[in-house]
Amino acid sequence: MKKFILGGMTAMVMAFSANTMAADFVAGKDYTVVQNPGKVAVPGKIEVREFFWYGCPHCFKLEPHMQTWLKKIPKDVNFIRTPAAMNPLWEQGARAYYVSEALGVRKRTHLPLFHTNFSGNQQVLQKDAFAKFFTRYGVPEAKFNSMYSSFAITAKIAESNQLAQQYQLSGVPAVVVNGKYVVQGEDAKVTQVVDYLVNKERTGK
Repeated sequence: MKKFILGGMTAMVMAFSANTMAADFVAGKDYTVVQNPGKVAVPGKIEVREFFWYGCPHCFKLEPHMQTWLKKIPKDVNFIRTPAAMNPLWEQGARAYYVSEALGVRKRTHLPLFHTNFSGNQQVLQKDAFAKFFTRYGVPEAKFNSMYSSFAITAKIAESNQLAQQYQLSGVPAVVVNGKYVVQGEDAKVTQVVDYLVNKERTGK
């Protein structure tokens, strides 16, 4: 009987601690409120949009936490990755990401690209290197190069930059929740704050 009571008390303490931790997330400290909120891509769903760059060590550290979070993503949440294109070098990575999406290889190349840059002996950050990297996944260099500079990809780059400007991003990683809040960091706290903000949007509090 004592074990049951003790176990119940432990569970209550853990629940209380979790609720206290969530309640401690405050604007200006744990997240930023967007001055000019953006529209979501899928009306009726709570949007979580991650801005990243393949050469960003902080993005690399955050990625495992995002992958864990994605395994339990709620049905009312729409997750979108947006490669940052805020300077000429980042733009090359952003174009490569959008090419991988357009050619249907993104799911197979996203994590390997990160690991190649930070766990391997080479960097894949510029157009020629990306073109060679994607040949491992059945994409001819000529096809990659043609798609890389296409109107469709250029339009995606323009959208990425417009959103980054609207959300007043100064760097990555940055996770924008429902076009209203920006969360930055590289550890598990990021996804905790994201969950808190998703619930805030869900309940309207």
